[in-house]
Amino acid sequence: MEIITTDIIERATFVAVVAHTGQVRKSDGSPYIVHPLMVARIVASYNFPDIVIAAALVHDVLEDSPITKDELITLLNEGVVAIVTTVSEDKSLPWKDRKLQYIEAVSLSEEYAKAVCVADKIHNAQSLMDAHAKFGPSVWERFNQGRDMKIWFERTLCDQLEQNWQHPLLEEYKAAVAELEKLS
Repeated sequence: MEIITTDIIERATFVAVVAHTGQVRKSDGSPYIVHPLMVARIVASYNFPDIVIAAALVHDVLEDSPITKDELITLLNEGVVAIVTTVSEDKSLPWKDRKLQYIEAVSLSEEYAKAVCVADKIHNAQSLMDAHAKFGPSVWERFNQGRDMKIWFERTLCDQLEQNWQHPLLEEYKAAVAELEKLS
């Protein structure tokens, strides 16, 4: 993949579009690329710098595409990839183990990784609530662990982040988790 522009956000957008071509969202079957674009929009709305916006655009590339960490560093830079690595799960682990590892990694990370993580979770929650409104409780069947474990993960992550980070993004996430908890 060759990218001509030097603008980090444009480069990250290009990488995200290529990496997620043909992928769809689990919650509603929409084109996957919409998700990283929305996560980037969320962090941008809180005036995070370009490196965070770029990381938001490619936050799922290591998990969900054949692009490697080294390739991503070459395409973008080490700062962006450090954030992405923090918010990437080790999918070789059993579900609960990888979620616990993720929660620990993010809670110990610097602010930029926390911001990308929380923006990701906010958009996921919004998408899930929209899908629930359209499809009803059957939407939970699209998730490997179902409603109770999904809610457990969101609540545990939110509570852990509250221990060492204060930011309006976290307040938005807390509100989204509270809304998810109300869904049947």
